[in-house]
Amino acid sequence: MPSPRFTGRPSDMLRAQLVGRVRAVFNDIESGQKPVPPSDNALFERDSPIRMVHADVTSMMVGGVRGLLLQMLHPHALQGVLDHSDFRTDMHGRLRRTARFIAVTTFGDAQEAEKTIARVNRIHTKVRGTLPGGTPYSATDPATLAFVHLAEATSFLEAYLHYVRPQMPLAEQDEYFRQFAVIARKLGASPVPETRHEAEQMMRDMRHHLRASPQASEIAQLVLNQKPEGAPAAIQQAIGTSAVELLPAFARAMLGLRRPGIGGLPARAATSLMGRTLRWAFRQQ
Repeated sequence: MPSPRFTGRPSDMLRAQLVGRVRAVFNDIESGQKPVPPSDNALFERDSPIRMVHADVTSMMVGGVRGLLLQMLHPHALQGVLDHSDFRTDMHGRLRRTARFIAVTTFGDAQEAEKTIARVNRIHTKVRGTLPGGTPYSATDPATLAFVHLAEATSFLEAYLHYVRPQMPLAEQDEYFRQFAVIARKLGASPVPETRHEAEQMMRDMRHHLRASPQASEIAQLVLNQKPEGAPAAIQQAIGTSAVELLPAFARAMLGLRRPGIGGLPARAATSLMGRTLRWAFRQQ
C-alpha cells in the first residue's frame, strides 16, 4: 500500500513532524501510551497558572533536568535512586515518567489523575532501605517527598519565567505553588509551600539537609551526557546547559558543575529558539 499523501500546507507537515518527535521522546511508545488529552474535568481549570506553566514543552524539559539535579543532593532521594532505579541505563526513563505523571495530574481527567497518584503512592511503599551510615529511608517520608516536590516546583517555574514569561505576576506565581501543592499533598508531602516566598524560605531551610557526594555528581553527569533515544544531541546539550545555568550557585558547586558563562550562550540561544519553535508547533494541539 502506498504511503498516504499529505495534502496540507508544508508548515502543517513540519508542525506534525516536530510534535511527533517530541511526543516520541516523552511517551513510552512500546507500552502504547498516548498523549494526554486536556480535560475540562481536570483537577485544575483551563488557563490556570499550573496548566500554563506545565504546558510549555521546552521550559518543562529544562525544569525537569534542573529538578532532578537538585533532588540528587538530598541523601534519601539519592539513595532511593541508587537502590531502586536502573539509572545508569535508563536515567531519561525517569524524566519521561515524571513528565507523564505531570501531564496526567495537570491536564487529564480528575479520576485518571487520582488513579495515577494512587499508583505512585503504592510504588513508593516499596522504595525503602538504609543509608550508608545506617539511617533508614523511605519514599513515603513526608519530608523527603516535600523536598522532591520543592525541587520540581521551583525548577518548572524558574524555567518558565526564564524562557517564556519573565513578567508573570507574583500573584500568579503564588497560585502556581498553591495549585501544585494539591498534588504534593495527595502524594503525602509535608510541609508544602503555597507561595513563592514560602518556597524560597523552604529551600534555604533545607540547605543543611543536602549533601555533596561522588554518587550525586555521577548521576548529574549521566543526566547531562546520556543521550535519550530519539533526541538530537544538540537539543540535549541545549537543555542540559540551560538547566545547569538555572541551578542555584550552591547546587552547582555541590555537584561539581560550572556555570556555562559566555561559552553557554549558543546553547541558551538554541533553547530559546527551540522554545519558540515548539510553541508554534504545538499550537492548537
